[in-house]
Amino acid sequence: MERVVVTGIGLCTPAGVGTQPTWQNVVAGKSGIRRITLFDPTGFPTTIAGEVPGFDPEVYIPRKKLKEMGRFSHLAVAAARQAWQDAGFSDTVRPSDEVCEETGTFLGVGLGGLEGIYQQAITLKEKGPSKISPYFIPSVIGNLAGGQVAMALGLKGPSYANTSACASSAHAVGEAFEWIRRGRAPMMLSGGAEATITALGIGGFSAMFALSRSNAEPEKASRPWDRGRDGFVCSEGAGVLVLESLSHAKARGARVYCEITGYGASCDAYHLTKPAPEGEGAQRAMRSALKDARLDPSAIDYVNAHGTSTPHGDLEEARAVMKVFGAHATDKKLWVSSTKSVMGHLLGGAGGVEAGLSALAIAEGLVPPTINLDDPDPDAPLDFVPHEARRRDVRHAMSNSFGFGGTNATLILSKLLT
Repeated sequence: MERVVVTGIGLCTPAGVGTQPTWQNVVAGKSGIRRITLFDPTGFPTTIAGEVPGFDPEVYIPRKKLKEMGRFSHLAVAAARQAWQDAGFSDTVRPSDEVCEETGTFLGVGLGGLEGIYQQAITLKEKGPSKISPYFIPSVIGNLAGGQVAMALGLKGPSYANTSACASSAHAVGEAFEWIRRGRAPMMLSGGAEATITALGIGGFSAMFALSRSNAEPEKASRPWDRGRDGFVCSEGAGVLVLESLSHAKARGARVYCEITGYGASCDAYHLTKPAPEGEGAQRAMRSALKDARLDPSAIDYVNAHGTSTPHGDLEEARAVMKVFGAHATDKKLWVSSTKSVMGHLLGGAGGVEAGLSALAIAEGLVPPTINLDDPDPDAPLDFVPHEARRRDVRHAMSNSFGFGGTNATLILSKLLT
């Protein structure tokens, strides 16, 4: 079995365009939640979201190619190019043809090109079928995030989309990890993207009463484990990692952020949107990842939690963590935080972004904070690293992603030991 390492990270998030801008704002606790500008939200119950600030797709994609893609693919290609460059590659410095033929692109997407579906439905109704764009179908299909990345970088290995709601990109990273450690690929680009800040997306989540309605104070709306939490904040963005076998990374002298050591997945088989009581399915995913990594729960230093800021979900995840980690969690030796407090919930893109942030926490020895935790829920008595980042030698980090339909994915990332 090959060991698998992270050698490149690309992030386009509401906290910033680029890995370092995102990381710096996350650890500084600088919220990226604002009033929606991608459409006029007047009259909607929720008027706030996490938009990627100042994102210009032409920096990463030729203008003539833009019309082929939905915004989620624009974000995916941008994050992938960042990760590719971060791993030491460019248009002139590339892996061998043989490696490119084996390198895959697994990018998770939850809803795909929702804005394209919405706009083309309006076109159909108002102007008729002859006015539908010929790029409509390929611009909205979820797998075209990975497909466009593959075309942009010339990567000819396996390419497909994991679609499992808010666990999509965590599953994608886990599956890429599996391909490499089984020796089926030397390198993979993996993560995910999402762009659902449209009238249809915000209207749909609002109809479920899933979103925060703290419109007057956007920066305080995402408040995981705070008693005042009232729903998640919908966000857009992308997070892409370059994963390599350790032997391949060493052979080319690559810089390594960390190693991926465990992957677990499960299904609640319980409810359409609610997590199972005590986070039972989440418990099984975490235990599966720990078993895969051959680690005792006490070895984990940091959990990047799903932590969406929903009244029910936050509490069940906290209960699941307490069940899995026991005294290690309740004695507050385990640190837990939600980076969604800063950037909101990127849905299908969340797991890729949060895996990247977990890798940076290991590499930098710095645990991001949970901001807006002003009045902690007494039923969740864990150390959520409130308000300010903290220094710690993070040997092992866990990243949790859970989604509608009871789908759960857990990744374990570890400091590389020789």
